[in-house]
Amino acid sequence: MQTFSLKGEYIQMIQLLKVMNWVEHGAMAQFVVEEGLVKYNGEVDYRKRLKVKKDDVVEFDGQQVKII
Repeated sequence: MQTFSLKGEYIQMIQLLKVMNWVEHGAMAQFVVEEGLVKYNGEVDYRKRLKVKKDDVVEFDGQQVKII
């Protein structure tokens, strides 16, 4: 599992996917979230602008990241 150090209070889901280099661009990030390919704390979540915060875990395409 990878980790991501949060600089502020939160990061939006689509921004996190881009920062982790799991997707090539914003449109792709929106698509994978809309299609239910991303899990947030173990559950599929369709919110593109979801505020991911400290201690959350995001999963996509066999990869996981814990926000620290």
